[in-house]
Order: sequence, then structure tokens, then C-alpha cells
Amino acid sequence: MTGRPRSSARSARSARGFRPAHCPCGSGAGLPECCGPLHSGAAAASTPEQLMRSRYSAFVLRDEAYLLRSWHPRTRPGTLRLEDGVRWLRLEILASDDGGPFGTGGTVEFRAYFSEDGRPGELHEKSRFVRHQGAWVYVDGDVEPGT
Repeated sequence: MTGRPRSSARSARSARGFRPAHCPCGSGAGLPECCGPLHSGAAAASTPEQLMRSRYSAFVLRDEAYLLRSWHPRTRPGTLRLEDGVRWLRLEILASDDGGPFGTGGTVEFRAYFSEDGRPGELHEKSRFVRHQGAWVYVDGDVEPGT
């Protein structure tokens, strides 16, 4: 998830320090049991889907440091500017391929629903992930036209 719904750079809207009771990724678990340990560095994602969910949650929570840390150095931007105009609403995982227990690459296709200045929208992307120095990282993604 690049952080760019449609063709412009946008971000989640949420107050800094805001921590919801349930994890924004939609797993149904609490943030401390789900994506929180990944955000803090206490745990690492075990699959590309888990990393995708944690990155979505980081967009909701405006955790720029985690987003950059979980991005492959080859494709990571120098800075990431999260704007206030977009509010992320829901993540829907459409397909996930983790490459198996010893996989070195995987993909996750998803839809992320958002509101931009009160107008609904969605980002449909197929994201690519690889293992880098033993950890799953986001490489890039193909955004479906029209989203």
C-alpha cells in the first residue's frame, strides 16, 4: 500500500497517539494483540498478509516511521508525507500468496476503502512483498485503474 489513493498522495486521518480498542486491520483482535507489536518492533510479520494488514493499520494510525521501516530500501521513498484529507475506513483482503513456509516473495491483493473530504473511494492494489534481511517488507504494488 503506497499511501496514494487514486493518483495523489494521501493518508489516513487520525489524531496522533490515537489507539483504537480493535485493530484497524479488521482482524477482530485488539491492537496490542494484533498489529501493535509489529508497529513497536516487538514482533515481525510472519506472512506478507500480516505485513499488509499492519501497514494498513499504520496508515490509519499515521505511523510514518513504521511505514518507512516496513518498506524495501530499494523502493522506499526518502520521506513520507501523510496528509489529513483522507480517512481510511476498512480493509478487505481479496487474495494472498505467501510463497509457502520458506517463501522469499509474496503478493496480497486488497481493497482499502476511504473517505476523502466526505466522498467515498477505494484503493484496489496488488502489493508485492519480499524477505529482506530475514523480514517481510513491502516492495511495490499495482493499482487497479479507476480506483
